[in-house]
Amino acid sequence: MSYELTDEHKALQATVRDFADTVVAPAAYEYDTKRELPYEIIAQMGDMGLFGLPLPREYGGQGKDYLSLCLAVEELARVDQSIAVTLEAGVGLGVMPLFRSGTEEQKLEWLPRLANGEALAAFGLTEADAGSDAAGTKTTAALENGEWVINGSKQFITNSGTKITRLVTITAVTGESERADGSIKKELSAILVPTPIEGLTVEPAYDKVGWHTSDTHPLTLTNVRVPEENLLGERGRGFANFVETLDEGRIAFAALCTGAAQGCLEESLRYAGSRNVFGRPIGSNQHIAFKLARMQARVYTARLAYYDAVARMMRGEPFKMQASIAKMVGSEAAMDNARDATQIFGGYGFMNENPVARHYRDSKVLELGEGTTEVQLMVISRAIGFPG
Repeated sequence: MSYELTDEHKALQATVRDFADTVVAPAAYEYDTKRELPYEIIAQMGDMGLFGLPLPREYGGQGKDYLSLCLAVEELARVDQSIAVTLEAGVGLGVMPLFRSGTEEQKLEWLPRLANGEALAAFGLTEADAGSDAAGTKTTAALENGEWVINGSKQFITNSGTKITRLVTITAVTGESERADGSIKKELSAILVPTPIEGLTVEPAYDKVGWHTSDTHPLTLTNVRVPEENLLGERGRGFANFVETLDEGRIAFAALCTGAAQGCLEESLRYAGSRNVFGRPIGSNQHIAFKLARMQARVYTARLAYYDAVARMMRGEPFKMQASIAKMVGSEAAMDNARDATQIFGGYGFMNENPVARHYRDSKVLELGEGTTEVQLMVISRAIGFPG
């Protein structure tokens, strides 16, 4: 079996790589320091069609496959994880739930604007006591006179507070039922909330260790009212639909991880070949060469893992376990390569203007976001017959 890219995939990959190297990379340190999302770069990404890559043309998309999105995310992540996750979350968590579960009217209203980068969408799942544990959801939505009235709070929501954020999908408890054993089962649904809207407060941005350019906020919803038809998908299947979308999203997230690991490798190869100590390049020392070899092996393995997962997904085969493996392997590769790259650079690797220093700060969240390593292990162990 070969994972050789088609000519069309290679052309897209080359185009995004050039954009990443000539536009994103030169601005990365400045915006990381200012902790600002570079809207002019996001606009260029929109003009390139990156936010609409996996969407059909009738919704303003590019009509490409999901691998195309992954390749674009990987190339951006080499130089700036914040920009890469803005795309990955904007499509994987913002666009895809709407595309997979929305009505035709909802798709026609929202997808064209999201596909061209004019607007960003976010997905509000995580709460203080809820995320992987859906039963912990406390946000509620009650029907009153043809409107959903939403109350609650969300946290760690990517793309939720930008000046072009126009939609947040919220998971909320829309009812309860009693199980046979007397326990209460919560009915969770997903509801489209356009922004800005009365009652939705975007709280101050988090002071994060990394991903400084990425937009991340907590949200507070106080008597937010939206029409009943803003229900996304079937009532009571909000979390189930999101889990299905999350499986896809983990593949794109794994591509982001692979790009981060690749970026650390490229920077280290360059430095190891140009930095001379005791009259020779440091890369000529075996312990440095072996470190680089391990970095290459991690990138190779991570890329194969997400290529396999996305190939299964596009063939319509089960891919849940493979997506979790790709996400786990990729995030560990990124973190390990960031650590090794920083070691190779020595003191220079500790300076924030150095890309490997930013990767070192940024990569830890890759083991946390879109399901922690422990969640991936849970998914994998269940898939091989050990439910825990």
